[in-house]
Amino acid sequence: MKKRKIIKIDEDKCNGCGLCVPSCHEGAIKIIDGKAKVIEDVCDGLGACLGNCPQGAISIEERNVADHHPSCACPGSVVKDLRKQEEEKVSCLSNWPVQIKLVPVGAQYFDGADLVIAADCTAFSYTNFHEDFLKGKLLLIGCPKLDDADFYQEKFTEIFKTHHINSLTCLHMEVPCCFGLVKLVEEAITASGKNIKFEDVTISIKGKRL
Repeated sequence: MKKRKIIKIDEDKCNGCGLCVPSCHEGAIKIIDGKAKVIEDVCDGLGACLGNCPQGAISIEERNVADHHPSCACPGSVVKDLRKQEEEKVSCLSNWPVQIKLVPVGAQYFDGADLVIAADCTAFSYTNFHEDFLKGKLLLIGCPKLDDADFYQEKFTEIFKTHHINSLTCLHMEVPCCFGLVKLVEEAITASGKNIKFEDVTISIKGKRL
């Protein structure tokens, strides 16, 4: 478990005036049934709303949260299935968020998905990343060198256990540290007990598929 700061609203003090709503840049406070409510998955815990409550009903508290919960959630991490918005799309991206740390394990778009887990540098190195790897697939990105490898493996395992993944492509750079992503994915597949069609793709620093 990890600790995370989050806004707390004392409903006994809150009179529903709504002054706190516009001060929350994350859109995490709503007036519901005459009281201010916090949308916890969106709250960043920074407390921009604190000085805007004349009743003194707002405070910050620290809570234990599950490891897969974003440490700083925001509207930009709200789950979206972009496959339902084909007429608006100008890319092959099918889901949001794409960062491994932000995507929730329970996101329904994983069910029956063809999933690409990519080291984040690959999208910048390979010119036709969208066309060749993303069309009709879901994407998760991260860096096996800079991020927590144990967190990645645990989260991958939970995603694979929770959902039926149709196929999985692991996309990484040719540099040695990037190959760790393949191992994490393979170990997560094994730990999940699932039989998932798996493809390992290496991209060179010059942007070629090896």
